Amino acid sequence: MILVVVNPANTNALIPKEFAPSISEKNTTFLTRLDHDRAPGQVSERLNVPVSDVKNVNHSPTQYPDVNHAIVKTPAGEMPVRELVAIDECSACDHIRDWVLGTPEGTWVSMGVYSDGSYNVLTGLIYSFPVTCCNGVCTIVQGLPIDDLSRKKLDLTAEELTEEKALAYSCLS
Repeated sequence: MILVVVNPANTNALIPKEFAPSISEKNTTFLTRLDHDRAPGQVSERLNVPVSDVKNVNHSPTQYPDVNHAIVKTPAGEMPVRELVAIDECSACDHIRDWVLGTPEGTWVSMGVYSDGSYNVLTGLIYSFPVTCCNGVCTIVQGLPIDDLSRKKLDLTAEELTEEKALAYSCLS
């Protein structure tokens, strides 16, 4: 297992995939956990609830906290965050813990993984996706609806990463 923590993390995580083909792309991720942990913190602060009551906030490398699928526990039961608001070392340990031991049932975390084309992200990019983990395998959460603002942010991130990848490859030739 390879965890990339140094920026540009997306491109650095792509290097083993491209130049060490014996290492499966499923064994390489990059750290987005720090940003992922910040997003529920921002939601919990905004709603004045414990951060443990917030789940399923995805956070992208462009610093866009996507709360479209986030849930918060309230006295009346779980509610979508969208109905309630308008729109480091510990992180590495959390990342590895979830990767190796698995994510809690019904939740996901953000991890930079090799794109399989999910959410129309070009295959071959290392990209931050919402994932579930089980037995050391990260699986991209499928089927989440993407609104127009999120689509624009996702596409912008993919475009930046494609340019970064091209620049990195130009330095190798």
